[in-house]
Amino acid sequence: MHKQLALTLAVGYTLFLTVLSLISLKGIPKLGSTFDDKIYHFGAYLIFTIAWYNFFRTTSTKFKILFSAGIAFIYGIIVEVLQGTFTTYRTEDIADVLANSLGVLIAVIFIVIYRKLKLK
Repeated sequence: MHKQLALTLAVGYTLFLTVLSLISLKGIPKLGSTFDDKIYHFGAYLIFTIAWYNFFRTTSTKFKILFSAGIAFIYGIIVEVLQGTFTTYRTEDIADVLANSLGVLIAVIFIVIYRKLKLK
């Protein structure tokens, strides 16, 4: 993937996720479980981590996976704090941070497996 395209996708997804995280989401589709919100968090941060990894893959950065996971993890915490600080309709929730972190971890596992399979 071209470096500029990878960066545009990663930044674009980050902005998209920021907006979704800070607006009221009353009309979001239900998945039918009691933890729908956590499933959305998990998926969003899995994609976030992969998007940033795809950008770092186009650079000479040594620790591509670590940087991708670190950015996603820190960003998730910052967004949760912003939700509790700047909105009245969203709350910060440690369970959301855990769901975000699980999404990051699974993305890292997928990336490691993908890299090992690709090297063979």
